[in-house]
Amino acid sequence: MTRVLLATKNLGKVAELQRILSEFVLEGASYEPGPETGASFAENALAKAREGVAASGLPSVADDSGLTVDALNGMPGILSARWAGRHGDDAANLSLVLGQLADVPSARRGAAFVCAAAYALPDGRSEVVHGELRGSLLYEPRGTNGFGYDPIFVPDGLSVTSAELSPEDKDAISHRGQAFRALAPLLTAALA
Repeated sequence: MTRVLLATKNLGKVAELQRILSEFVLEGASYEPGPETGASFAENALAKAREGVAASGLPSVADDSGLTVDALNGMPGILSARWAGRHGDDAANLSLVLGQLADVPSARRGAAFVCAAAYALPDGRSEVVHGELRGSLLYEPRGTNGFGYDPIFVPDGLSVTSAELSPEDKDAISHRGQAFRALAPLLTAALA
Protein backbone atom coordinates (compact mmCIF):
# COMPACT_ATOMS: atom_id res chain seq x y z
CA MET A 1 0.00 0.00 0.00
CA THR A 2 1.20 3.47 -0.88
CA ARG A 3 1.78 6.12 1.78
CA VAL A 4 -0.06 9.36 1.00
CA LEU A 5 -0.18 12.56 3.02
CA LEU A 6 -3.64 13.85 3.83
CA ALA A 7 -3.04 17.60 3.77
CA THR A 8 -5.53 18.72 6.40
CA LYS A 9 -5.70 19.31 10.15
CA ASN A 10 -9.51 18.92 10.20
CA LEU A 11 -10.09 15.80 12.31
CA GLY A 12 -13.58 15.32 10.87
CA LYS A 13 -12.13 15.17 7.36
CA VAL A 14 -9.29 12.88 8.48
CA ALA A 15 -11.74 10.28 9.83
CA GLU A 16 -13.98 10.56 6.76
CA LEU A 17 -11.13 10.27 4.27
CA GLN A 18 -9.51 7.33 6.06
CA ARG A 19 -12.77 5.45 5.44
CA ILE A 20 -13.13 6.59 1.82
CA LEU A 21 -9.47 6.13 0.79
CA SER A 22 -8.92 2.82 2.56
CA GLU A 23 -6.65 1.52 -0.23
CA PHE A 24 -3.95 4.03 0.80
CA VAL A 25 -2.01 4.45 4.03
CA LEU A 26 -2.94 8.01 4.96
CA GLU A 27 -0.71 10.12 7.12
CA GLY A 28 -2.11 13.25 8.72
CA ALA A 29 -0.44 16.60 8.13
CA SER A 30 2.25 17.28 10.72
CA TYR A 31 2.59 20.93 9.71
CA GLU A 32 0.28 23.94 9.89
CA PRO A 33 -1.32 24.42 6.46
CA GLY A 34 -1.20 27.93 5.04
CA PRO A 35 -4.25 30.14 4.53
CA GLU A 36 -6.76 29.36 1.81
CA THR A 37 -6.28 32.24 -0.62
CA GLY A 38 -7.66 30.75 -3.84
CA ALA A 39 -10.76 32.08 -5.59
CA SER A 40 -12.30 28.61 -5.99
CA PHE A 41 -12.58 25.26 -4.24
CA ALA A 42 -10.28 23.77 -6.90
CA GLU A 43 -7.55 26.39 -6.42
CA ASN A 44 -7.56 25.89 -2.66
CA ALA A 45 -7.52 22.07 -2.88
CA LEU A 46 -4.63 22.04 -5.32
CA ALA A 47 -2.63 24.57 -3.29
CA LYS A 48 -3.04 22.45 -0.14
CA ALA A 49 -2.02 19.25 -1.96
CA ARG A 50 1.09 20.94 -3.37
CA GLU A 51 1.89 22.36 0.06
CA GLY A 52 1.65 18.82 1.46
CA VAL A 53 4.18 17.54 -1.08
CA ALA A 54 6.56 20.40 -0.29
CA ALA A 55 6.30 19.76 3.47
CA SER A 56 6.55 15.96 3.37
CA GLY A 57 7.98 14.77 0.06
CA LEU A 58 5.04 12.35 -0.13
CA PRO A 59 2.21 12.20 -2.65
CA SER A 60 -0.48 14.35 -1.08
CA VAL A 61 -4.24 14.65 -1.28
CA ALA A 62 -6.34 17.57 -0.11
CA ASP A 63 -9.74 19.05 -0.56
CA ASP A 64 -11.57 22.28 -0.23
CA SER A 65 -15.24 21.99 0.38
CA GLY A 66 -18.12 23.98 1.67
CA LEU A 67 -21.75 24.86 1.61
CA THR A 68 -23.30 26.91 -1.18
CA VAL A 69 -26.72 28.36 -0.33
CA ASP A 70 -29.03 29.38 -3.17
CA ALA A 71 -30.70 32.21 -1.20
CA LEU A 72 -27.24 33.60 -0.33
CA ASN A 73 -26.09 33.64 -3.98
CA GLY A 74 -23.80 30.65 -3.43
CA MET A 75 -22.27 31.84 -0.20
CA PRO A 76 -20.66 30.94 2.16
CA GLY A 77 -18.90 28.89 -0.55
CA ILE A 78 -15.12 28.91 -0.19
CA LEU A 79 -15.58 30.93 3.01
CA SER A 80 -17.66 28.18 4.69
CA ALA A 81 -15.11 27.30 7.39
CA ARG A 82 -14.66 30.94 8.39
CA TRP A 83 -18.09 32.40 7.56
CA ALA A 84 -18.58 33.79 11.06
CA GLY A 85 -15.04 35.21 11.16
CA ARG A 86 -12.89 32.60 12.88
CA HIS A 87 -11.73 29.53 10.94
CA GLY A 88 -13.29 26.28 12.09
CA ASP A 89 -15.89 27.66 14.51
CA ASP A 90 -18.66 25.29 13.41
CA ALA A 91 -21.22 26.51 15.96
CA ALA A 92 -20.77 30.18 15.02
CA ASN A 93 -20.85 29.42 11.28
CA LEU A 94 -24.03 27.37 11.65
CA SER A 95 -25.68 30.04 13.77
CA LEU A 96 -24.81 32.79 11.29
CA VAL A 97 -26.23 30.88 8.29
CA LEU A 98 -29.40 30.08 10.23
CA GLY A 99 -29.74 33.76 11.17
CA GLN A 100 -29.24 34.86 7.58
CA LEU A 101 -31.96 32.45 6.42
CA ALA A 102 -34.40 33.06 9.29
CA ASP A 103 -37.07 34.62 7.05
CA VAL A 104 -36.41 32.51 3.96
CA PRO A 105 -39.28 30.07 3.26
CA SER A 106 -38.64 26.33 2.96
CA ALA A 107 -39.12 26.38 -0.82
CA ARG A 108 -36.14 28.76 -1.20
CA ARG A 109 -33.72 27.02 1.18
CA GLY A 110 -31.90 25.00 -1.48
CA ALA A 111 -28.21 24.38 -0.95
CA ALA A 112 -25.36 22.12 -1.98
CA PHE A 113 -22.27 20.74 -0.37
CA VAL A 114 -19.44 21.10 -2.90
CA CYS A 115 -16.00 19.48 -2.81
CA ALA A 116 -12.90 19.82 -4.94
CA ALA A 117 -10.40 17.02 -4.23
CA ALA A 118 -6.84 17.15 -5.51
CA TYR A 119 -3.70 15.10 -5.55
CA ALA A 120 -0.17 16.36 -6.09
CA LEU A 121 2.91 14.23 -6.64
CA PRO A 122 6.55 14.99 -5.91
CA ASP A 123 7.25 15.01 -9.67
CA GLY A 124 4.83 17.93 -10.14
CA ARG A 125 1.85 16.07 -11.59
CA SER A 126 -1.55 16.91 -10.12
CA GLU A 127 -5.25 16.59 -10.77
CA VAL A 128 -8.51 17.98 -9.36
CA VAL A 129 -12.00 16.43 -9.38
CA HIS A 130 -15.34 17.62 -8.01
CA GLY A 131 -18.33 16.27 -6.09
CA GLU A 132 -21.64 17.87 -5.19
CA LEU A 133 -24.56 16.89 -2.96
CA ARG A 134 -27.77 18.91 -3.40
CA GLY A 135 -30.28 19.37 -0.61
CA SER A 136 -32.07 21.92 1.52
CA LEU A 137 -31.50 23.61 4.85
CA LEU A 138 -33.60 23.25 8.00
CA TYR A 139 -34.49 26.00 10.48
CA GLU A 140 -32.96 24.12 13.45
CA PRO A 141 -30.01 21.69 13.74
CA ARG A 142 -30.69 17.94 14.05
CA GLY A 143 -28.26 15.08 14.66
CA THR A 144 -24.84 14.64 16.20
CA ASN A 145 -22.85 12.85 13.49
CA GLY A 146 -20.70 14.77 11.06
CA PHE A 147 -19.43 18.31 11.47
CA GLY A 148 -19.80 21.79 10.05
CA TYR A 149 -23.19 22.41 8.46
CA ASP A 150 -24.26 18.72 8.53
CA PRO A 151 -26.91 19.27 11.26
CA ILE A 152 -28.99 21.61 9.06
CA PHE A 153 -28.49 19.96 5.65
CA VAL A 154 -31.06 17.46 4.35
CA PRO A 155 -29.83 15.72 1.18
CA ASP A 156 -32.32 15.57 -1.69
CA GLY A 157 -34.50 12.48 -1.45
CA LEU A 158 -33.94 12.00 2.29
CA SER A 159 -35.82 13.15 5.39
CA VAL A 160 -32.80 13.14 7.70
CA THR A 161 -29.88 15.55 7.99
CA SER A 162 -26.33 14.61 7.08
CA ALA A 163 -25.68 14.64 10.84
CA GLU A 164 -28.35 11.97 11.36
CA LEU A 165 -26.77 9.56 8.86
CA SER A 166 -24.31 6.87 9.88
CA PRO A 167 -20.75 7.64 8.77
CA GLU A 168 -20.97 4.91 6.11
CA ASP A 169 -24.29 6.18 4.74
CA LYS A 170 -22.98 9.73 4.65
CA ASP A 171 -19.76 8.64 2.88
CA ALA A 172 -21.84 6.83 0.23
CA ILE A 173 -23.60 10.03 -0.91
CA SER A 174 -21.50 12.95 0.33
CA HIS A 175 -19.80 15.53 -1.86
CA ARG A 176 -16.44 14.55 -0.35
CA GLY A 177 -17.15 10.84 -0.88
CA GLN A 178 -18.04 11.48 -4.52
CA ALA A 179 -14.92 13.56 -5.14
CA PHE A 180 -12.46 11.25 -3.40
CA ARG A 181 -13.93 8.09 -4.95
CA ALA A 182 -13.35 9.77 -8.33
CA LEU A 183 -9.84 10.85 -7.31
CA ALA A 184 -8.67 7.48 -5.94
CA PRO A 185 -8.35 5.62 -9.28
CA LEU A 186 -6.66 8.64 -10.86
CA LEU A 187 -4.12 8.74 -8.02
CA THR A 188 -3.61 4.96 -8.22
CA ALA A 189 -2.93 5.21 -11.96
CA ALA A 190 -0.58 8.17 -11.49
CA LEU A 191 1.41 6.27 -8.84
CA ALA A 192 1.63 3.06 -10.93
